[in-house]
Amino acid sequence: MGVTVGLIVNPVAGRDVRRLVSRASLMSNQEKAAICRRVLEGLAAVGVERVWAFDDGIGILRTACDGFRRLPVGLIEMETEGTADDSVAAARACRRLGTGALVTLGGDGTNRAVAQGCGEVPLVAVSTGTNNVFPTSVDGTIAGMAAGLVAAGAVPLEAVARQAKRVEVTVAGEYNFALIDAALSREPFVAGRAIWEPSRLRAIVLARAEPWAVGLSSIGGRLRSVSPEEPAGLYLELGKGPTVLATLAPGLVTEVGVAEWRVLKLEEAVELPATAGTLALDGERELTVDGAAQARVCRSGPLVVDIRAALAAAHLVTGEAPALAAGGEDG
Repeated sequence: MGVTVGLIVNPVAGRDVRRLVSRASLMSNQEKAAICRRVLEGLAAVGVERVWAFDDGIGILRTACDGFRRLPVGLIEMETEGTADDSVAAARACRRLGTGALVTLGGDGTNRAVAQGCGEVPLVAVSTGTNNVFPTSVDGTIAGMAAGLVAAGAVPLEAVARQAKRVEVTVAGEYNFALIDAALSREPFVAGRAIWEPSRLRAIVLARAEPWAVGLSSIGGRLRSVSPEEPAGLYLELGKGPTVLATLAPGLVTEVGVAEWRVLKLEEAVELPATAGTLALDGERELTVDGAAQARVCRSGPLVVDIRAALAAAHLVTGEAPALAAGGEDG
């Protein structure tokens, strides 16, 4: 089969209602196609022999592949619904097809969907969504090269990839997870899914919290930084108390009251306040809650490639490149 890589682009990433209430830039389909083309160029440059790609149905992948002849790109044949389930199914197909790495274009929600289907296939996540805590802002060419190097075994996987954390939740016996944040909302309906009003939130469980992040995790990041590598999470109850200045969406800075918060150990279960409402996973309301809900932070998320580490570990010099002496040729 040779060296094979998967490519999944979410055509609706970065187009939810948060774009209307913030100053976020709109990622056009033309730009997504351009990023995909750069990914393909990067993959070809490091010797990938085949790409399996999700046919987004609106021409992004087909535009990216137009005139591209450096390696074959197969479009995955599957029924599409125009929902996150498409990304889940595409990830499962890539896993079945034996891809050695998977490049995703989207935000936290897209990667959460991919994580439901990719199994142990390592992810190279490129940010094109609204909330981009999980994926990396990187040129598509570099992302493609990193994915190709991992798929080809040209860099040791254990040195350039890590098992991500996630927030596992249980509601009325129903199990689900988020990669970054699970938030209990007073909103009674899933409706438009996306959340941006902190006054409607009761509690948040975070797998990571960094002060420079955008989204709900920025609330926790103002209180106590939790890196992707640290074996811990955060639990916050919102309400009357000290306020933090959080960046909930691009250009949307809001004061948020935090009644109490604490660090969670890995695998430590926490009971969310009993309430009627909804539970949002990675910024989008997914589950209806009527009573108790439980959450915990675990290191059971997908394998994630450190793009910088992959390129740093690769040997990409052909022949011998003599080093100049200090001070130049005449030094």
